[in-house]
Amino acid sequence: MRSFAAAALFGAVSATKMDSNDYKFMRYIVEHNKEYNTLEEYNMRKSNYEWMDKEIVRWNSSNGSSVHGHNWTSDLSRAEYEGMLGLKNQPKPKRANGEVFTGEGVAIPASNNWCSSGQYCNPVKNQGSCGSCWAFATTASMESAHAIFYSTLYSLSEQQLVSCSGSFGNGGCQGGWYYWAWDYAVTTPITTEAVYPYTSGSHGVTGRCTYTAGSGVMYDLSQTDVAANTTAILAAITNQPVAVAIEADTSYFQSYTSGVLNDGTACGTNIDHAVTAVGFGTDSVGGPYYIVRNSWGTSWGNQGYVWIGQGCGSLGCCGINQYVAFPTVKA
Repeated sequence: MRSFAAAALFGAVSATKMDSNDYKFMRYIVEHNKEYNTLEEYNMRKSNYEWMDKEIVRWNSSNGSSVHGHNWTSDLSRAEYEGMLGLKNQPKPKRANGEVFTGEGVAIPASNNWCSSGQYCNPVKNQGSCGSCWAFATTASMESAHAIFYSTLYSLSEQQLVSCSGSFGNGGCQGGWYYWAWDYAVTTPITTEAVYPYTSGSHGVTGRCTYTAGSGVMYDLSQTDVAANTTAILAAITNQPVAVAIEADTSYFQSYTSGVLNDGTACGTNIDHAVTAVGFGTDSVGGPYYIVRNSWGTSWGNQGYVWIGQGCGSLGCCGINQYVAFPTVKA
């Protein structure tokens, strides 16, 4: 309800004295077009924002290689934020063929970014309040694969996966796996977002399946796991974007705005969020990194992207080495 936010802003400005925290939060409300229904919600959101503000100061004072700041998630409760992390408590499925890509024979360039030209990636999408990150990692990897190998970039329907792939193990807004979503796409083609638009983000509800047979445009032929080492992952990304799983429940990740996340302790390795690695490069301060596409819109991170370091031990920074895979698609 916009009226309360406007009234709160007017009241604060009209007050005889407003401290710096009030002023900063008011600017946040305006910048991110926030709407609160009650005074109680306003106070709760302000408390969440102030906690994040302290975390941002802490990370920016740590002499790390990343920069942190506020974004549209700063006023969320921990439960709300963690609700967007749709891989929580989801074990990795065992693949029947057991094929693992090692990168042997692939010439790896110094840098690569499949999304820089707009030819192979759609604009960053926003999953909203639904724990459907797994569906967005699924579609992003399939969209790019089709654009690379068939020269047509579709925008696929995440809503179809959220609402219709439950029998394959996925839980809609309560979480899932890109592995299971790809399994669904082996037998049922994914339709376009224009035909089956995304609606779960606004209310966090999975919704019933309304997919129309015959409307699909893309199947998945198979999926291939990538060996959990930097060489194999870089080789895989050289060929096409890959789906990856990371730990994202930390304020270190939530408040990222630029630079490289390469503090293994701060980021953690207990995976809970699905994203897509679309490239790689080297930063003069943070060192080698993966370019990772998130599904929280362009007002999060660096225009919707995050650079995650290539180090941090065998599990990778934020656990990124553990569950790397890519689809093989067909029209």
